[in-house]
Amino acid sequence: MKAIALISGGLDSILAARIIKEQGIGVLPLNFKIPFCQRKKQASQDNDINSLVKRSLGQELKVVDISSEFLELVLKPRHGFGSNMNPCIDCKIFMLKKAKELLRFFDAQFVVTGEVLGQRPMSQHRRALDTIEKESGLDGLLLRPLCAGVLAETRPEKEGWVKRDRLFKFSGRSRRPQMDLAREFSIDNYPNASGGCLLTDPRFSNKLRDLISHQALNLEDVGLLKIGRHFRLSEKAKLIVGRNEEEDRELELSARGNDYIFMPNPELAGPTCLGRGEFDNDLIQLSLQITCHYCDLNTTKSARLIYYRAGISPREESSWEVSPLPEDKLKLFRL
Repeated sequence: MKAIALISGGLDSILAARIIKEQGIGVLPLNFKIPFCQRKKQASQDNDINSLVKRSLGQELKVVDISSEFLELVLKPRHGFGSNMNPCIDCKIFMLKKAKELLRFFDAQFVVTGEVLGQRPMSQHRRALDTIEKESGLDGLLLRPLCAGVLAETRPEKEGWVKRDRLFKFSGRSRRPQMDLAREFSIDNYPNASGGCLLTDPRFSNKLRDLISHQALNLEDVGLLKIGRHFRLSEKAKLIVGRNEEEDRELELSARGNDYIFMPNPELAGPTCLGRGEFDNDLIQLSLQITCHYCDLNTTKSARLIYYRAGISPREESSWEVSPLPEDKLKLFRL
């Protein structure tokens, strides 16, 4: 007997998998990679999750990239959005459908998740849990060990694959029961329960809406939403301003053939900026003024900044003496 355990990276999914493992069921820890996870220290976080899974379950985490397919989900989710651009119910249905497809591939009989009744307002109330199970096609084969005791019996329980009296009755938003159970299982150094989905973030959601409204929803541009300050200059042009040296380097490396790079001269401290879209002289000047706004001018009122077209080799740099765009005008373009 084997189960696929969906691992989100948080404590609940780890606990759910461990509960089933304790009953002698083989557990396959599986993580679906989507393009809306927090970027900050991503490599470190991935390593931490892998380490947590190995320590807690004694197995390697399997990762399946569903990024390309997932993009379609945010265009028009059947069950709508949460407070921002988070299609939580559709997201869970989509991932569970994928998990169902993999049952035969991994020779598994059912799917395990770490959901807790009443913990999240949009996707974990009783009606939502029922909808998610039904529309995923996993009727009776979706087991939620942390709250199974307050839900209807599933096939694994009815068939005796797992013992219902060794499942739990957690409900509500308190994290104390999970923390107590983690101590019982000697699971420590787990991440906070703040969540890592950028679709719940208002500022990111605003930038994503802008991307969709300008027909630019693709993995590359979604990835760029995670870095820098974003400015919509026109219907066909936007500017991304790096916030530190790492982002500056990444923006320069991300430049495509028709993109522009704007930066201070070598004697001036300031950001590297990526311009994407159609730029005329007015928009080039505006981009340089925005770049200048974030430069360290000290007591000077203007500076000579550099710009070039990314796709031209050898690089043909031009320069322009500009003053920084005032804050009251800057906010008109900021996303």
